[in-house]
Amino acid sequence: MQQNKVKITHQIPNRLRLKVAEISDATDLSYIEATIGEKKGIKSVRVNKGAKSIVIEHNTNTDDIVEYVKTLEFKKKTITHGPSKAEIYKAISSLVLEPLISNQNAKMALGLYASAPLLKEGLNELKNEGLTSKVLEAMAVGVSLARRDYLAANSTNVMLALGEYMEESTVHRSDDLIKELAKPNIEEVWVESVINGKKVLNKLKTAELKKGDIVVVSTGENIGVDGYIVEGEASVNQVSMTGEAEPVAKQRGDRVISGTIVEEGKIKIWAENVGDDTATSRIKEYIQSSLNEKSNIGLKATKLADSLVPVTLSLAGASYLINRDMNSVASVLQADYSCALKLATPVAFKSSISKVGRNGILIKGAKAIEALNNVDTFVFDKTGTLTKGELVVVDIYSFKDGMDETELLNLTASAEEHYFHPVAEAIVDAARKRGFTHIHHDEVEFIVAHGVKTKVNNKDVVIGSRHFLQDDEKIDFAPHEETIQKALSSGLTLLYIGYGGELAGVIAMRDEMRSNAKTMISRLRSSGVKQIVMLTGDVQNKAEQVANELGIDKVYAECLPTDKARIIQELKDSGANVAFVGDGINDAPSLSKANVGISMHKGADIAKATADISLLKDDIESVVMVREAAVNTMKLINSNFKLTVGVNSLILGAATFGMLSPMATAVLHNGTTIWLLLNSMKGIKLEK
Repeated sequence: MQQNKVKITHQIPNRLRLKVAEISDATDLSYIEATIGEKKGIKSVRVNKGAKSIVIEHNTNTDDIVEYVKTLEFKKKTITHGPSKAEIYKAISSLVLEPLISNQNAKMALGLYASAPLLKEGLNELKNEGLTSKVLEAMAVGVSLARRDYLAANSTNVMLALGEYMEESTVHRSDDLIKELAKPNIEEVWVESVINGKKVLNKLKTAELKKGDIVVVSTGENIGVDGYIVEGEASVNQVSMTGEAEPVAKQRGDRVISGTIVEEGKIKIWAENVGDDTATSRIKEYIQSSLNEKSNIGLKATKLADSLVPVTLSLAGASYLINRDMNSVASVLQADYSCALKLATPVAFKSSISKVGRNGILIKGAKAIEALNNVDTFVFDKTGTLTKGELVVVDIYSFKDGMDETELLNLTASAEEHYFHPVAEAIVDAARKRGFTHIHHDEVEFIVAHGVKTKVNNKDVVIGSRHFLQDDEKIDFAPHEETIQKALSSGLTLLYIGYGGELAGVIAMRDEMRSNAKTMISRLRSSGVKQIVMLTGDVQNKAEQVANELGIDKVYAECLPTDKARIIQELKDSGANVAFVGDGINDAPSLSKANVGISMHKGADIAKATADISLLKDDIESVVMVREAAVNTMKLINSNFKLTVGVNSLILGAATFGMLSPMATAVLHNGTTIWLLLNSMKGIKLEK
């Protein structure tokens, strides 16, 4: 085991100063402070890098602290190297110093020193890939140096270095989005276990966690798993994952996700997703692939840029024949289509992916932006997409004498509060709002796909589906059939409660429509979408009511899960470009079948993995936000494309006929490229 060199340099009651030889400039101080601070009995920790000391305020045993610090791993900071400015500084220095030098050989040496990386890269590409835009850039600088036109050579070199730095900066900032959305990287958590009948806390590596572990998180700590709260209440900051600025109150039964922070309170979480299956791990994987993926239009731009290199070389030859001097040749070589075509397009895509990512939307690659721009038909699964996907109790029917609505609800909630399925959560939530009074019961038995069973006052309590109560438990429904059918015809979801062998009552629930669904659909039409389609398992009459309310064009009612992918394929076969928005496990085939699949925030993991776009916040308007972002991104790219071809054609034409000096051509060409890069870096405006 590691033994650090630790020495007590000062000590008073409840305060300790330690000198640790292993502390260095590279030490991750935040990690040290957080790790020691998590130890029981530690009030505060402060590390002084210069003095190699740690000041600890505590109310525990000093020897235990010292022994703990001796075995602590002093991690090094992760250093990320951004784009280097060295080449820009070299190029600018050469441009500034050259006029001050009188010796021609010294001027040549300075120019070669500053442009050496570009010339070397150009030679390598010529050798390995043939004529490319990089070869053309190296030729432009090389010809100017050969002509001893150091001003043109050095100014071109400055412009090229500046453009490359700007592209690298944008890429680097976009890649940093991974850290912003997937931080913090939680390595250890507190896990509760029962040993000899007593509850004890142990710190485990997140990689060692198993589904079903009880993870305990206190004020100021990061949540390291996805799961459900089984005990306690807390205010949770979810901004890094959902974009919500305000902390959210969480209590028993609520779901929490990794990467969020408990600002106040203490909770125990039943771990559902651990390790690589947590939200933060999946998000990191999603964004990494999206930032590295090249779009179709990006690949076309690169190919077009390289294919136009011979055109530029031909114009250089033509300019020599027309003007009979190398000055015009050098001028033509200063300008080409490649820089703006190859740089501005990927920068625009990355800027858009980064921008919408900070607004809680994950686009898995530039191809998804292109495809979403081309979509003319949006297909929505109703439940959990156009609706909230959260059942709400709207009616309670008590059929038992002496048991009113509140008592029936309390009885049901007392049994259901042990489970986390949507029906149970709706029942418990309704009971809490009415002032929940727990009714004592025996152990609850959960019967899969049926319901729950327990005893109260030695009488059987059965809660669940009609099949469970009527067929399995032989409870008579006949006296209350009219009430039940009326509720069902209203499109309500019913939960049946049996008590003592009789039907004690029914609780009716409804999945509420999202308040902004209609606005979202209206904005989709404004963005150029021609057809809105809804898929639902509802009966035709109810489905059409919803469609009329929201302004939906076409409805497929009474759909089975297997019908959805077939309908998507039929729409595509009819010539439609389809985007499908869904959230369930059975939506995965439809999400992959569509031209673009969009998964909702609360969707199943397989739906999120299959989708091209994943929403990190539970807001249906994110669908239209990402559609508008895609449309505006493609408008920006097409605008840049036309401007690049138009402006550079004019510059090349003027240079070919000797109307521009090499210096003027370099300034005009590279200035245009830098302006286009800045325009792409600024990116699109998001409408919220």
